[in-house]
Amino acid sequence: MDYLKKIEENRELQIQTLQDLVSIKSVQSNPVATKDGEVYPFGKGVQDAFAYTLNKGKELGFEIKNVDHYGGHIDYGVGDEIVGILGHLDVVPEGDGWSFDPYSGAVSDGYIYGRGTLDDKGPVIAVLFAMKALKDAGYVPSKKVRLILGLDEETSWNGMAYYGQREQMPNYGFTPDAEFPALNGEKGIVSFEIAKKFAKTQNMGLELRSLTGGAAANMVAEHARAVVKHDTPESYGQIRELAAAYREETGYKIGVKGVGKSLEITSDGKSAHGATPEAGLNAISIMMDFLGRLNFSNDDVNDFIQFYNTYIGFDLNGEQIGCGFCDEPSGKLTLNVGLVSYDRESITLTINVRYPVTYTDEQVFAAITPLINKYDLGIIKGRAQAPIFMNPESPMIKTLMEVYQQNTGDYESKPLVIGGGTYARAAKNIVAFGGMFPGDPDLMHQKDERLSIEKLMKMTKIYADAIYKLSQAEFRITEEE
Repeated sequence: MDYLKKIEENRELQIQTLQDLVSIKSVQSNPVATKDGEVYPFGKGVQDAFAYTLNKGKELGFEIKNVDHYGGHIDYGVGDEIVGILGHLDVVPEGDGWSFDPYSGAVSDGYIYGRGTLDDKGPVIAVLFAMKALKDAGYVPSKKVRLILGLDEETSWNGMAYYGQREQMPNYGFTPDAEFPALNGEKGIVSFEIAKKFAKTQNMGLELRSLTGGAAANMVAEHARAVVKHDTPESYGQIRELAAAYREETGYKIGVKGVGKSLEITSDGKSAHGATPEAGLNAISIMMDFLGRLNFSNDDVNDFIQFYNTYIGFDLNGEQIGCGFCDEPSGKLTLNVGLVSYDRESITLTINVRYPVTYTDEQVFAAITPLINKYDLGIIKGRAQAPIFMNPESPMIKTLMEVYQQNTGDYESKPLVIGGGTYARAAKNIVAFGGMFPGDPDLMHQKDERLSIEKLMKMTKIYADAIYKLSQAEFRITEEE
């Protein structure tokens, strides 16, 4: 059964389909009500991407279903058991600094550029065309193969929860929303805010007027901006000198310029996914480090900056704040300060932690509470996702590893536990599988996100093989492996 040949026959159609999908800006926005009384809960852009993908599935000969615009699926074959592939069509904001329009799907030097090419539109289209190749080759799966389309994976997951309450969830399967080879675990994830209300002061001197930075909790902040004001503007020259010395000493990017009677300070880092903060450079931490060299008239401001630089700073593993956990299956905890906001009355940090699979979020909070209390800070707990872990010797992991190895010749890479959070947490017996390849730069959530056309075709072949093997009558798993 030569379904791999069918993949090559559909190559140009697959590339164009991905370009078309990438051209739809599917960043979640406010709900939209239509004149017909329908509601698009995640905004028009997400709905447009969803409608396009469902319609493409129908054009390719599959059964489709829209579950009240909260999610949907594309079905191939019949059967009581469902092999599920869970992907998503929403994307994070594009940010700045792109070489091409992030919603153009431009092709250059063999790469398709655009937000979502890696996360997760490219892999979703790879799965869809893997299904088409199998169908065109005449393969009849022994189990129903279902491509489930999520619409708010980057934010709340409310759409997948809504879908799961109304539709049969898969018995097992994978999500193409991470990296190869197979991933047998994901760290726990918890986001929270640390806040402090500052006392008012009548002291003369340098005042911090505002401070902002970051784009999302799960992204390493690329930019931060502070505005300061002094009752004697002549002192601004000293701040400029300190900035120049700081740049020379650290190599970090700090900018200073006058804005009316105030002084604007900017810092630039490098964005990365919050699950891999070591791949970036946090502009918030650069800003705090520099502000720590200034003396503000409000002691509360100075104290908070000192707290940040002492117990967070550039530490990515939570060791300074007291939660530096580590275990053998998944390695070290990671900590990312994704957002900062200060408005002259209070300051808020939004922090994203990925903790090892043998720990709990309660242990994380218990570890940092002493310092939080010592500095009289408030803490607001946000969304938490428990870790997941599957035995690397399970039939699911072994099968996916074999598929990957046979298609790539890579017998060195082992199953991984990652810090990212995927739809593997949304149903039982789901693991992350692709679509980024070992050694490729991780451009998810970053500028110039792009996917090699050759890698797109390779992952399509891998997914076709995986679907073929997982949908055989003889394939069995132990429940909740």
